[in-house]
Amino acid sequence: MDITTLGIDVSKNSFHVIGANRAGKPVFRQKFTRQKLTEFIANHPPCLIGMEACPGSQHFARKFEELGHQVRLMPAQFVKPYVKSNKNDFNDAAAIAEAVRRPTMRFVTTKTTEQHDLQAMHRVRERLVRTRTSIICQIRSFLLENGITVRTGRAALARALPAILEDPDQRLSERMRSLICRLRDQWRFIDEDINAVSKELEAIARSRDDCRRLLTIPGVGPLVATALVASVGNGRHFKRGRELAAWLGLVPREHSTGGKQRLLGISKRGSSYLRKLMIHGARSCYLNMNREPHRMGQWIDQLSQRGAHRNIVVVALANKLARICWAVMRDGSVYHCVKA
Repeated sequence: MDITTLGIDVSKNSFHVIGANRAGKPVFRQKFTRQKLTEFIANHPPCLIGMEACPGSQHFARKFEELGHQVRLMPAQFVKPYVKSNKNDFNDAAAIAEAVRRPTMRFVTTKTTEQHDLQAMHRVRERLVRTRTSIICQIRSFLLENGITVRTGRAALARALPAILEDPDQRLSERMRSLICRLRDQWRFIDEDINAVSKELEAIARSRDDCRRLLTIPGVGPLVATALVASVGNGRHFKRGRELAAWLGLVPREHSTGGKQRLLGISKRGSSYLRKLMIHGARSCYLNMNREPHRMGQWIDQLSQRGAHRNIVVVALANKLARICWAVMRDGSVYHCVKA
């Protein structure tokens, strides 16, 4: 059948495959189980395999590349325009087989096992932080329902909570005191887990050469460095630093027509977690950096003097730091602050 391209619609247990010849015409159509798919790909001559980027596709991409195939992963939103007629699994597979052949299609790099492990650690840490925040909010709401207010901030609540629980004049019932004590214990256990994961990420950042190079950039700490390495690797699949900044959603969203350019707020595309880390790092750099001896500090001052709001300056700085990170990852160099 001269199959040169395979489009695979990935799911948990069933996999729909469309095979296309050199002209792009579908000549093969079949449904496989997980085991049968692996056997089929292992016995098939090397060809181009397209899949949508999803949790299960990275595993298959690594496995199929070991078998000699060329695997390309695509974001689902870029495959959707190629779906014809009604949506079903075979139509999705046909759309994937057509989209993967497009010369202008954007692809997702295949991650290594180590990158996946780093991403998993960040996701676990982020889930723990969200759980801790929900516990703190619930404690605050219980106290507020009993007429007790505490100053904003996690540290302020941690300092005030022992006195509130021990003060008999607060008129908390014994049941409410018991509930808040249990929530406080959960808070402590989650704090220990967060600290353990954070220390492990810090150790990884110190041990990896690419992370150590990123740590030389102002505003980039162990969390940002390991998250960047886990997400983009060496960054060489981006042609320039602006593409990385755009992938992070740190560039203006555009809605232009008729030759009139209209730029809106940032696009907020890509990973919201990584974008949040970059903006937090830029905010720390904005607040704590000694600006006088460096050109970056002068650049920040010039933006501020133009009347730009502090948050705008912080996002612009995050964009600049993302471009610097790309250059450091691509070239294998170390960042040096240019003196004014």
